[in-house]
Amino acid sequence: MTQVVVPVRYPLSEHSEATLARALEIAEDRDTQLTVIHVNQYQDNHQATRRDLKDAVERAFGALSGTRYVVRRGLLVEETLLDEIVAEDADIVVIGKKQAGRWRQMIRRLVDDPDVETFLRDELDCDVVTAER
Repeated sequence: MTQVVVPVRYPLSEHSEATLARALEIAEDRDTQLTVIHVNQYQDNHQATRRDLKDAVERAFGALSGTRYVVRRGLLVEETLLDEIVAEDADIVVIGKKQAGRWRQMIRRLVDDPDVETFLRDELDCDVVTAER
C-alpha cells in the first residue's frame, strides 16, 4: 500500500490545514495509508501529544480511518522529519508552501541548488508534493 506522510504544525495553522487537505485528497485518490506528523522542538515549552494532534485533525476534518498520528521530538524540525519519512518508507510526502521555504534554507546549507523537491526525491526516493494554499 502507498504511504503518504504529511508534516503539520500543532496547533494546526491555516497553512497546515491546507497542506493536510491536499494530503487527504492524494490519500483518497490513491487509496493510501496516511501518516500525519508533528515535531515538538526540544526548545519549545508546549509539547503536543499524539492525542492532541489527532483531536485537532479530527476537529478540522472529521474522523479519518486508516490515518496514523505521530509526534516526535527533535532539535531541528526538518532533520527529525527526514528521519521519520525514511522510517515510514514514504512513497509521497506532502509539504506546505511555507514548509518548502524552511526546507530550502536547510538544503542551502548542504548544497548549492536549493531545489526542495529534487533534493527530497533524491534523498528519500519518493514523490514530493508541495501544497499550494
